[in-house]
Parts: sequence; C-alpha cells; structure tokens
Amino acid sequence: MNKDHYMMLAVKVSLFSNIALCIIKVVALVIVDSLAIAADLGISCVALAVSVILYYAIKISNRPADFLHNYGYGKIENVSEVIEGVVLVGLALAMSFQAIMHIIRVEEVRAPWIGFICSLVGVAINFWGSYYILKLSQESASPALKAEGLHFKLEGYISTAITLSFLLIIIATRAGFGRMVDYIDPGATLFVSGVIAVPSARLLKEAFMKLLDASMEESGQMDVVKVLARHMDKYCNFKDLKTRTAGRKRFIDLHIIMPEHIPLKKGHSVISDIKKDIDLLIAESEVTIRMEPCGKDCSFARENKKCPYIE
Repeated sequence: MNKDHYMMLAVKVSLFSNIALCIIKVVALVIVDSLAIAADLGISCVALAVSVILYYAIKISNRPADFLHNYGYGKIENVSEVIEGVVLVGLALAMSFQAIMHIIRVEEVRAPWIGFICSLVGVAINFWGSYYILKLSQESASPALKAEGLHFKLEGYISTAITLSFLLIIIATRAGFGRMVDYIDPGATLFVSGVIAVPSARLLKEAFMKLLDASMEESGQMDVVKVLARHMDKYCNFKDLKTRTAGRKRFIDLHIIMPEHIPLKKGHSVISDIKKDIDLLIAESEVTIRMEPCGKDCSFARENKKCPYIE
C-alpha cells in the first residue's frame, strides 16, 4: 500500500464515522433535549465538514509541483487544520455562552437513559476512529490526518464526559436530588467547551505557524545534521541550512563547501549520497544542496598547513 492509499482510507474512515455520529446525536438531541448533546452534535457537524474538506485537500495535496506552484500543493493540508481550529474555538465559545444561559434559566433533561446509551455508542466510535486514523497517519506522515485522529480522540473524551454526566443524572434522580440534576447538563457542557477550546487553540497556532513557513521540528533538523556528520570526511563544511514544511512534505536547503581540487563528478557523487541518506531518514523530503568551492579561509589555510582533503 502506498502513502496516498493510506491517506484516502483514513479520510473515508473519518467521513463515515462522522456521518454515523451525526445521525446518532441528532436522534438523541430530539429525544433528550440536552445542551451537552447539542454541543457534542455541533462538534460532530464540524468534524463532518472538516472530513469533506480533508478529502479534497488530500486529493489536491497529492498533485505534483507545476509552473504556478513550484513546491507543490502540500500547504492545503495546513489550511484544513486552520479551518478546523477556527471553527472549533468558535464552537467552544458559543456553547460556553449557552451553558451559562442554561445555568441562569434551568431546563429539565428528558429521557437521560437514551442520552446515556447514545453517548456510550459515540465513545466507542470515536476511540475506534482515533486509533485507526492515527495509525494510518503514521504510515502517511500527514499532519492533517494526525490532527483528525487527535480530534477523534478528543471527541471520545468529550463523549465519555457526557456519558458520565447522564449516568450522574440517572443516579441523582433516583437518589432524590432533583434540584442538583438540572445543573449537571449545563455544567457538563461548560466542561466540554473548555476541553475543546484549549487543544483547538493549540492546533490553530501550530497550523498557522506552518503557513508562515516555520522550520521543521527540532528532531528532523537533527536528523539532517547527523547525516552531514556521517559524510564529514568528504567535504570541508556546510552552511545556510534552511528547512520548512508544507503539509506532510519537508523542504531542506543547504550549501556544501567542497575542496577546491575535487573533480565535479566526485563532488556530485558526494552530494547524491547525502541526499539519499536524508531521504531515508526523513519521509516526504525534498533536498536541495548547492555545492561551493573552498574559499581557502579555513584554519588549515591560515596556518599554511596541508589541506587534509588532498589525496
């Protein structure tokens, strides 16, 4: 299976899971009339919309580079992350406001058993979807799929909290704590909104930084340095190491300073070996290495010592 197949399979899992979740939560909302389920339904609707966007984003990101987009279409994945982050933060704020209004004007929750069962099914679907999508995201190295898998896991925790709130309503009702029951639903909604807002804001910040051509993560940059260290006996020095990300793609640019006497063919062979080793360590990488002749400004030249690279 190639990486594109893994990505499309993950998107289909996300799409059908979100359709199932939306149907279950719409039915539960009509019967139970719970603000917490309404918040959960809103999250699932956002997730469904993002799944559709993600489907087309991945199809576009797989296009090869062309005259208008010299570095390809990888950043469309980061755009889908930004959209998801913005909508989720907005949803969290809106549901927080609704929860506060319901605390001020208390409304009774109907048929909590139905809400409990529907939320429990939602927990199972979310955690299964999270496990499967995150596993496929590792195979494809896609940041958009990783964000979608984390979204499913987050929604699983949210559904767990809502399931527990319905269980608490059932227990409190049987124990005769009627007045307390009315505040459990808006309280759970406030908790859910807080749980959504923090990771969504973090997702939004990270995706936005990637759109601003942020460098690769530190571990990726260290992998490049390790490869350069492995070949350090074949060149004088390196400089101007620059990296950036575009979706799942990694772009690496640097200059290698070669001994002045080295034949062009041999220098090109050294560069090719370095590129191959970087490609093996960093998936979906595009490496550009510019070769420069030695400027005789090293310590050997200054001290009139023999160049160690002269055979």
